[in-house]
Amino acid sequence: GTPVDLNGDDLPEGASPPKPNTSSKRAWHPFESRAHFELADFIFRQNEMPGAQIDELMHIWASMPGQAGTPPYANHEHLYSTIDAISEGDAPWTSFSMESVEAGGSGGPSWKHNGTYEVVFHDPQILLNHQLSNPGFKNHIDYSPRLVFGEKGQHVWSDLMTGNWAWNQCNELSKDPDNHGAMFVPIILGSDKTTVSVATGNNEYYPLYISAGNVHNGMRRAHGEAVSLLGFLSIPKTDKEFEADPEFRTFRRHLFHTSLEAIFHSMRPAMTKPQSVKCADGHYCRAIYGLGPYIADYPEQALLACIVQGWCPK
Repeated sequence: GTPVDLNGDDLPEGASPPKPNTSSKRAWHPFESRAHFELADFIFRQNEMPGAQIDELMHIWASMPGQAGTPPYANHEHLYSTIDAISEGDAPWTSFSMESVEAGGSGGPSWKHNGTYEVVFHDPQILLNHQLSNPGFKNHIDYSPRLVFGEKGQHVWSDLMTGNWAWNQCNELSKDPDNHGAMFVPIILGSDKTTVSVATGNNEYYPLYISAGNVHNGMRRAHGEAVSLLGFLSIPKTDKEFEADPEFRTFRRHLFHTSLEAIFHSMRPAMTKPQSVKCADGHYCRAIYGLGPYIADYPEQALLACIVQGWCPK
């Protein structure tokens, strides 16, 4: 984790972090004022007001004496577009859809013909960079693997970067001179099939979480910003009589792995060549990412390892 400048060149030892860029935007951009933001927060998040009622509220607002016919928002579309324009610290949602090659046909199990499977997610690299640059983690993050020993000389494992896996990964990366001085960022993923957020038609959606392995375990347990919601995985459902069908199980595994591959497709360059990233101490350093542990219960372990129930994922 050698500190670098914005061009990726090493800084002299003891150099101060670069000064943060000052923004020319209004303090409450894209909202006109704090009052506009608080009104939008009250309507959209706290009250979850339907669009028709928002339109009616703005119409009444414009009719009130002293308003000169100008409400804070013209209508619900104006409100929604203002909220969508928020960019500070944000990783926008994106999505893609998949379907069976037999979609649109008739006969046989419903998952073959009726299912369009949508996956929604954030850019994983943006989420990881938000975590790495969080100043709250300044004293609770590892920029390189470390060995910890107890009073009697015994090896102590605590955080991910104290384990043999992280150490071995960095040894492998160090064989490439271009990686010298770079920080290894292990990617921790986790999901829980028992936590179904939305269930519609032939789909089940359950959350996928992401965390930078450099952050200490204590912060991951106690600090909400150390774990981010990466997306929602779409899992096909079928009638009970087809649940044990090998063809359905193969399709479900393929959908699961294809979804993960698509979500991390944009990160492939960052897994082979170091990229500059801002760290919690304010410095920039070159970071190279790698897929690490996936935390899951046994049914998901079987799905990840492409084995049948009852087998050992190892």
